[in-house]
Amino acid sequence: MQLNSSLRDGALRGRVLVITRPVGTAGALARRVRTLGGTPVLLPGLALRGPQDVAAACAALGEGLADELVIFTSPAAVIHAAALAPLHSRAVVLAVGRGTAHALRRQGVPDTLVPYQQDSEGLLDLPLLQDLRDRRVTLVGAPGGRGVLRAQLHACGARLREVQVYRRVPPRLDRRHVQALLDLPGSARVLLSSHEGLQNLCSLLPLPALARLRAAIAVVSSQRLEAAARDAGFTRIERASSALAADMLAAAAR
Repeated sequence: MQLNSSLRDGALRGRVLVITRPVGTAGALARRVRTLGGTPVLLPGLALRGPQDVAAACAALGEGLADELVIFTSPAAVIHAAALAPLHSRAVVLAVGRGTAHALRRQGVPDTLVPYQQDSEGLLDLPLLQDLRDRRVTLVGAPGGRGVLRAQLHACGARLREVQVYRRVPPRLDRRHVQALLDLPGSARVLLSSHEGLQNLCSLLPLPALARLRAAIAVVSSQRLEAAARDAGFTRIERASSALAADMLAAAAR
């Protein structure tokens, strides 16, 4: 996890931060919140699972890494792919954002292309992806999602291979999660970087707990998440410069 050295100890003193990262992935961020004087509340919006057919996913990944371009859609895609096979490849490797590129570096893939605008639209603006006629492109990720990359890569003429190395499923929330929300102060910040995770929380939480969540300040990772948060009922929103932990915490400290 990359951290912002400009944040001083105590920058989050007295603040409660609701962390909506997937189950089992929020530990380092929660520790950083405590170091900065804040109180983390874990409220996962997603749970991540490996592929249902591991052998098929391994075979598809091995073939995909031999293609001309390989696109990783998220840090989770990198982590789950690396659990299936080494990620060494002669392909041009692209990452949707800096967090994904950082995950790739940790797996021994140092040279990746990252768009300035860290989302699917930003990636598709890269000159390399403007004309993909008959080029073999592998998209590494999970089923579902918005489908923007998939549709546009096809439209650009790519011979597209999709390798699904993990699955996103709704989390299991219990009474402890609900009670933590009912106790939230109005000054709490909710860190939001997944549209699907936000949708899950809105559908799974009982109305009183959801009302307390909406009354908090949403810290969002993009313009698209800002619109989604407004649609979900948040009225106070801070936008971070990216989904990186450092940028999200910097926004939460404002």
